[in-house]
Order: sequence, then C-alpha cells, then structure tokens
Amino acid sequence: MATARLDYVAPWWTYWLHNFPHFNFFFQSIDNTFKPEDASYQQSLIFLASVGAVGLGLSLLVLAVFLVCLCCCRKDIDDETKRPSTCCLTWSAVITGLIICSAVGVGFYGNSETNDGVYQLTYSLSNANHTLGGINNLVAGTLGNVQTGLKQHLERLDEIFAAKSEFLNSLRFMQMMVNNVIHEMMALPDINKANVDLAAIADQTALVEYYRWLTYLLMLILDLVICLAMCLGMAKQSRWLLITIMAFVVLSIILSWASLGAGTATAVGTSDFCVSPDKYIVNQTKDFLTADVAHYYLFCSPNLPNPFQQSLTICQRSLTTMQIQIQGLLQVTVPIFPTAERDLLGIQRLLNSTEFSLHQLTALLDCRGLHKDYLDALIGVCYDGVEGLLYLSLFSLLAGCVLSAMLCAIFRVWTLMGSRDKEYDDIDEEDPFNPQARQMSYNPRRSNIHSFCSYTSSLGSQASIQPPLPSASNASPPEYMNQSMLFGRSPRYENAPLIGRGSPPPSIFKNLLAQYEDHLSVYD
Repeated sequence: MATARLDYVAPWWTYWLHNFPHFNFFFQSIDNTFKPEDASYQQSLIFLASVGAVGLGLSLLVLAVFLVCLCCCRKDIDDETKRPSTCCLTWSAVITGLIICSAVGVGFYGNSETNDGVYQLTYSLSNANHTLGGINNLVAGTLGNVQTGLKQHLERLDEIFAAKSEFLNSLRFMQMMVNNVIHEMMALPDINKANVDLAAIADQTALVEYYRWLTYLLMLILDLVICLAMCLGMAKQSRWLLITIMAFVVLSIILSWASLGAGTATAVGTSDFCVSPDKYIVNQTKDFLTADVAHYYLFCSPNLPNPFQQSLTICQRSLTTMQIQIQGLLQVTVPIFPTAERDLLGIQRLLNSTEFSLHQLTALLDCRGLHKDYLDALIGVCYDGVEGLLYLSLFSLLAGCVLSAMLCAIFRVWTLMGSRDKEYDDIDEEDPFNPQARQMSYNPRRSNIHSFCSYTSSLGSQASIQPPLPSASNASPPEYMNQSMLFGRSPRYENAPLIGRGSPPPSIFKNLLAQYEDHLSVYD
C-alpha cells in the first residue's frame, strides 16, 4: 500500500517555521507535532505569541531611555548660541516615512494573500461539505426506497400470491436481495458527523477571517494617516496636531507588536499542521471513519483499493437480480393475478430510481472529487495563507520599530518648538534692533508730525517745521532766498526738499519769490 503523495509537498517556509523552538511556560521543550487540543502545545503557541510583548517592552524601554537622554542632555540656548540644525531630523522623518510606506505595501500584499488562502480553504470546505451532503442524501434515499417502498409492495404481493408457492419463492428471493442492499448501505461509513463538522469549520473560519482582514486593513490605513499627519504637523509646527499624532503612534505601536505575536503563533501552528496534515486528519476522523477509508481520500492513489467497491458491487448485483425477477413475474403472474400488476410495476419503478441513485453514489464516493477539495484547501492554507502571515509579520515588525523611531523624532520636534518659543520670549522688547520693538514704538496716532512734505518718509525730522509767513516789510530776505539767487534759480535746487532748516515746500517758495521781485521793482 502506497503512503506517499506526490501532488502535495509542503513549502520550505512551513518547515522553517515548524522547526521553531516550542517551549511551555516552564521553558521546557515540547514536541512540535500539531496537537491543538493538548495543553502543552497551546502553551508553546502562547509562548511564541509573547514575542510581541517582548518587542513592545523593548520599544517602550528605548523610548524611555531616549526621553531621559533628551531631558538630561538638553542645554539652554543663550543669545550667542546658534540655532540647532534640523537637517538630520528632516532626513530622519523622510526615511521613517518611506519605510512606513514600504511596510504598508508589504502589509497590503500579505493581507491579500492570507485572505485568498483562507477563501480557498472555505471554498474547498464548502465543496466537500456539498459532496458529503449529497452522499448522505443518496444513502438515506436509497435506504428509504428499499426499506419502505419495496417492503410494502412485497408484503402485498405475498398476500396476492399466497396460493402459489413458486411465486412465493420468487418473493422470498427478492426479499433476500432487499436485505442485502439494506445491509450493504448500512455498512457504508456514517459521514453525517463529518458533514456537520466541515460546515461549522467553514462558517467559523469565514467569520474569523473577515474580522482579521478588517483589523489589518484598519491598521494599514492608520499607519498611512499617521505618516501623512506627521509630515503635516512638522511642516505646520502645530502642537495639537503633534499631540494627536503621538497618541495614535503609541496606539499603532501596541497594535503592531500585538499583531506580530498573534501572526507568529498562527503561522507556526499552521506550519505544524501543513508539515503532516494527513496524520492529524486520520486521528480526528478515527471515530467514524476507518483508516483505510481515510487514506483512500487523503492519498487517492491508484494503488489503493476503493473501500466501497465491494458494497457498491453487491448492491448493484442485487438490484439487477431483482429487475430480472420482476420482469419474469410481470410476464407470468399478470395474466393469472391482474391485481399484482400495480405492485410489480411499483417495484420496477423503485428499482430503477434506486439503481440511478446508486450510480450517483458511486460517482460521489470516488476519491477524486474529495481529494481535489482536500488539496485545494492545503494549498490555500499552507502556500497562500502562511506566506501572507509571514508578510504580515514582517509588516508588524517594521511598523513597530519605525513607529518607535518616529515617536522619538516627534519628541525632538516638540523640544525644538519649545526652545524656539523660549528664544522669542527672551528677546528684550526695548532693544532698538528688535523688529517687534520698533513696530511697537511707532504709533501713527501718537505722531505729532505736521509737515507739508507728507510724501517724505523721514520720522521726527519735520516735527518743528513751521513755514514763515510772507511779510511786506523792508527786512532782509531769508537765507534760502539768497541761496536761490546764488544758484541761479536752478531746477535741481528748486525741487530739493530743504529739511532741517525750516524751509517751506517749493510751491510756497515760488510765491514768496514773486513777491520779492515785486518789492525790488518798487525800489528801482
């Protein structure tokens, strides 16, 4: 008997995960055989899940050390100290953002692969459940036809043929054939329990997978939002936005390390099953399936005999023999006993339907259909499912480490914002070189400038300008008139603002000059 199967080979990563050390709570090494009902094996998986707790503790320890160093090594920035460069901090933020985006891409791929594998598992379980349900229905229908229908017709024919012993002998022979069919149908394995178990497993697996997929999807979206919000917070220098980001980063760190522990334990446990799935299934089905039946469906090798072939052959021969007997009774007894025709035709119809059901049952009991569903389920779980869990574990590891670095960068940005605010607070408002002081010292409402030259921008130089009134007396001309005469009334000096000497604007100067010329003409 062949016990090797060539169409399924466990992938290398399942062997790698299967060789992970398995320890219980007392740090004792245990067997890595897949035994989910064993308490020691459950402890080993919980021990592997604690890797996430260890990673979370290390991340919190690193953050605590960084905060202590940041608080202890921080120096007060005086007036002569140059503002610290933020180039390194900017590059750190860019690198962490790129790593988080890459990790999110890995997470999306792993989440999709795991979902595909679990969907293939549930689809295969549903197909197998449909096949087993069809087998159960055919067996139940065949037994109902033989036990109820044929027996009733034979009992009525026994009353009709009571006077004919040769006809009664044919009925007794047919009754023996009916008992053979019933015996062989009852000898078939009762797979009702397997049918119910597959349906329950498929429903529970689909429900758990939906929540797992949704949880990882929300985690991936949260990491993307955190990355974008960090860039916005550092650009805007917003304190409340940085506080919100820090809260969500801490939450994402906790979720990342928790998902790493859960994903590692699930991947290792699934790999333990994928390395030797046949042994576990044989042990689980030994209560209602014999070993030869289990191996027939698990391996489906041409060298393995069909354990149902003998029972199906006996049923087929019994039905064929009854068909021959009914044909003979219809030809012989109907002319003598016309009332027997109805029961004989009823038996013939039941034999035809039973024989058709037997052909369907033979096709469903063949190993090829259930074996294909079994292989599809293994490939979905052990290839796509475990591979997706590895990518999700890588995402969780990268996210936990990089988010911790991002939190350190956010703390550093917070301290730089605090030092910048302190630097502005230490500036003397009375300093004449302070722009804020100059802005505060200049108030247009308090200005007492009354200058005719309002288009000039000098402050305080025209506060005492009082243009002199023209006089018709014989006093000597003002100084600016003598200067105007000396320069020959040049336009360049005519339009020059005479600030600081109490000089009037050029328009008043022209009027005064005309009056002065009139006075000169009078003296002439």
